[in-house]
Amino acid sequence: MDQKVILSLQGLTKRYPGVIANNNINLDIYKGEIHTLVGENGAGKSTLIKSLSGAVIPDEGKIIWEGLEYQHMNPKLSRELGIEIVYQELCLVDSLTVAENICLGEKKGSLVDYKYYNTVAKAAFHRIGIKMNPMKMVGDLTTAQQQLVEIAKAISKGVKLLVLDEPTAPLTNEEIEGLFRVMTTLKEEGVTMIYISHRMDEIFRVSDRITVLRDGESIKTINTADTNRSELINLMVGRQLTESFPERTYHSNEKMLEVEHAYGMGDSDISLYIKKGEIVGLGGLLGAGRTELARMIYGADPMQKGTVKINGKEVYLKNTSNGIAAGIGLIPEDRKRQGVLLNFGIDWNTTISCVKKLSHIGFMNFDKIADVAKKYVNKLNIAAPNISVKVESLSGGNQQKVVLAKTLATESNLLIFDEPTRGIDVGAKQEIYHIMADIANEGKSILLISSDMEELLGMSDRIYILAEGRMAGCLEKGEISQVRIMEMISNAMEEEKR
Repeated sequence: MDQKVILSLQGLTKRYPGVIANNNINLDIYKGEIHTLVGENGAGKSTLIKSLSGAVIPDEGKIIWEGLEYQHMNPKLSRELGIEIVYQELCLVDSLTVAENICLGEKKGSLVDYKYYNTVAKAAFHRIGIKMNPMKMVGDLTTAQQQLVEIAKAISKGVKLLVLDEPTAPLTNEEIEGLFRVMTTLKEEGVTMIYISHRMDEIFRVSDRITVLRDGESIKTINTADTNRSELINLMVGRQLTESFPERTYHSNEKMLEVEHAYGMGDSDISLYIKKGEIVGLGGLLGAGRTELARMIYGADPMQKGTVKINGKEVYLKNTSNGIAAGIGLIPEDRKRQGVLLNFGIDWNTTISCVKKLSHIGFMNFDKIADVAKKYVNKLNIAAPNISVKVESLSGGNQQKVVLAKTLATESNLLIFDEPTRGIDVGAKQEIYHIMADIANEGKSILLISSDMEELLGMSDRIYILAEGRMAGCLEKGEISQVRIMEMISNAMEEEKR
């Protein structure tokens, strides 16, 4: 392999409110290599590749491409330099043909030159050794075929560095083999690739070198031949718990929630239970099916098969109203789009899910609405000048408290927290943790979904692990560790492939 450095990142840093996504990243990429980035969810991989595409502008550092220095990229410059990124969420137009997607944005004269488009598409497919009809509609293709269209589009633009973000996540074994053949062809032609994956067998199969990211920092770059799976997992998760997690006193053997053989939304045969007063974690990588399961339990999405019991009684969850009536509350992953109405006040947001209880013969009781809002503003210590202030004016931590207030106002006994501390600062995190502990000490139950491993380990009495929509295992309090969780995920993924 040519050891010439085609890309060098020096001191790359990107900050967001309450978090440093990339912190002083230093990384060299050799020309013609396949360089894999690994790390847990939130390690900083996505921010790093978005800096290469120009979608994110770093706060500090520089990007050196083929010996020339840039403070930051922009999408036009990145493409002109030969950097192409195939994101996990493919950027194609279903209503256009394969050829039109590959040549999207190009223009020859005032008319669309379909003959030229087809010629470009055929040349790109020939180069990577695959056959595809350029006149076929992209919406009629499989995910694997669409991914190849993305790669063909990159090739047609004269790609020098191709970034593949979790490319095998939606693919079958046969489709993965096809992708790897294309990658081998590109590598032989001198195309450099950055590969992002959580799948250990693939990482060791395709990589020349591996860089481990953790908490936004580059921990180590190592030749693939010089490492092993255990070392990589330890590098990925090798940190001590630093958060302070509150003690809890409530204990019960009574089951609040029982899910038996649930199917739907990509999840298959999921069974779990939560006792009263327990906080039970749901671990797994992005796309493992955690949020999908939570939404089925809440009634937001249909469950094709299986049963849900609350306090030993089966409940039928056709919609969210059924979920709320059964005493289930959801604090969603995306608070701004799914959790709150940003242009409305705290009072309306807090009571919107229980407004019927606060009304009489169709008329809202504004005094009761105000009383409920004030109760939860005080209980959750929401920092706001008054209850009518718009939620958009609050900090992220206080917005999250408003989402929680809305759920508590329904008097839910089972609360599902989906990424409850994402994007909020350390102080607000601690407040959320204490609120969760107080809820559990009242005998209520919590299902916690979190990509923050410290949070998941520190708050959970027991953790169920999902991998690709299936149950990978369960760890009790005394046997929980980051390494065990990652091993179970990795084993489940490899088992699924066999």
